[in-house]
Amino acid sequence: QVQLVESGGGLVQAGGSLRLSCAASGRTFSSYGMGWFRQAPGKEREFVIAISRSGSSAYYADSVKGRFTISRDNPKKTVYLQMNSLKPEDTAIYYCAADLGLRPGVQSKDYEYWGQGTQVTVSS
Repeated sequence: QVQLVESGGGLVQAGGSLRLSCAASGRTFSSYGMGWFRQAPGKEREFVIAISRSGSSAYYADSVKGRFTISRDNPKKTVYLQMNSLKPEDTAIYYCAADLGLRPGVQSKDYEYWGQGTQVTVSS
């Protein structure tokens, strides 16, 4: 089993920034692509952003492109989500997840392991 632990969530005003971290343990971190998903109360979990095993490729949801950036530090077994120009509609629980396939997917079912989530709240 792979364990993932998110951190860095909190309260922020619209237009502000926040950086989330996801620390991994278990098998070799570089063996899996990493993705971030989010889920607002009463809403379906949705794809946000993902990064390939090496960190050379990234994939973005249209709603966050230009505002969010994903990166990873394989020696530290950590993936980061930099969130800028935050909007109230970004409010959700954010989850990191590991995809053991060759390319990270954009659907929840593509990911094998999940963190517990961290709350991000953006006020107007």
